[in-house]
Amino acid sequence: MNSAGLYIHIPFCQHKCGYCDFYSVTRLELLPYFLQALEKEVALRAPQFQDVQFDTIFLGGGTPSLLSTEQIGHLWDLIHRHFHISAHGEFTIEANPGTLSRKQLHFLHQLGFNRLSIGVQSFQDAELRFLERIHTAQQAVESFFMAREAGFQNINLDLMMAFPGQTFASFQESLEKAVQLQPEHLSCYTLILEPHTPFYRRWKNGQLTPVDEETEVAFYQQAFRFLKDQGYQPYEISNFAREKRWQCRHNLIYWNYRPYLGLGPSAHSFWQGKRWANVRSITDYIRKLEKGQFPLAFQETLTEQQQKLEFIYLHLRLQKGIARTEYQKLFGSDIWQDYGPVLQKLKQDGLIAIRKNRVQLTQHGWLLVDSIATHF
Repeated sequence: MNSAGLYIHIPFCQHKCGYCDFYSVTRLELLPYFLQALEKEVALRAPQFQDVQFDTIFLGGGTPSLLSTEQIGHLWDLIHRHFHISAHGEFTIEANPGTLSRKQLHFLHQLGFNRLSIGVQSFQDAELRFLERIHTAQQAVESFFMAREAGFQNINLDLMMAFPGQTFASFQESLEKAVQLQPEHLSCYTLILEPHTPFYRRWKNGQLTPVDEETEVAFYQQAFRFLKDQGYQPYEISNFAREKRWQCRHNLIYWNYRPYLGLGPSAHSFWQGKRWANVRSITDYIRKLEKGQFPLAFQETLTEQQQKLEFIYLHLRLQKGIARTEYQKLFGSDIWQDYGPVLQKLKQDGLIAIRKNRVQLTQHGWLLVDSIATHF
């Protein structure tokens, strides 16, 4: 049986943070209608994936922890009725510390979720207010301990870095507080001012000054060095795990260029050389499914050249890099024959290393992965 990952986008937030470009709305009154539409999308997609086993489930958002226990339980049953779900899968739910309760966490763990991703972002209350988060640093700590008490043995904490007002000292304090909690996984992301966000508009209006590239690199190096010294191994540009078994299996599906199905508004899918995305509008999403239509924004069949480029870009984000044998098995050609001159130039510039038939970014190369991808 083929295997894949399943992503479900829950597009609701109690408050929309000014930096966030992920699709979400604060109109919580639409939640019941969204869940009805999601049930229709599951039923429409299920026949296409009858011969597929989903090894991972990831409820992202938005803020999935805004759903009631009854709503999450119904969604869990719905997924298991329509799809083949691995008995030994990784099942993640994202959560905001300001929306979690002890009762809810116990329910989620007993239901079958075995991985929790908590959007902490910072352990500094002033920074949380700047980022427009609805929780405090103390609530983040309390949420972590409640999750442990509920039985979660695989917890990720998200931290943000390189944003206006943050100092190296304050970021160091956040890193230290995160490590003191001993989560299995840490994700450290730099602030990106995405178009159409309030932070982007503030920047364009001269009301916000982003950190420069040199400072951004310094923040990343600070996280890289400290977390590695504390036993957290970097396995992807922004992700660190205490042990290999705690690496995020769902995200590795994306980075290893394996298939996945996305459900919900704005969710993306990749299957058998085809890619599609759902509409980025909850009202359009509901309307299309009420008519029995797939809620598509676009769909395309990737050319072999597109697939090669995506394979290279995604694998370069990983610490293990690109295996020559994997590339050859998938495309029937040799990466050295396809891109030899480019690889040689990047090696000469100190951006990649060639080790045992693998192409890996150097630490300096990791900082420039987006620009490196344009060389191919």
